[in-house]
Amino acid sequence: MAKDNYHVVPKGNKWAVKREGAKRADSLHDTQKEAADRAKELAKKNHGESVIHRPDGRIRDKDSYGPDPYPPKDKKH
Repeated sequence: MAKDNYHVVPKGNKWAVKREGAKRADSLHDTQKEAADRAKELAKKNHGESVIHRPDGRIRDKDSYGPDPYPPKDKKH
């Protein structure tokens, strides 16, 4: 199974879900939450990571899914 990372990025007045390295977006959504949910779904399926960006491009949040030999010690979840 591939390990793909999915980024939620602004695209005009919508939010796009893009697989890392892809030229085209996987999907477009009206809200960032809808896009983040889709990115999470794809990342879980492919044992990858979802990366949520702010409107200015900075990373807001990210989560890994699948086996991780060095799991984070954050208290977020």
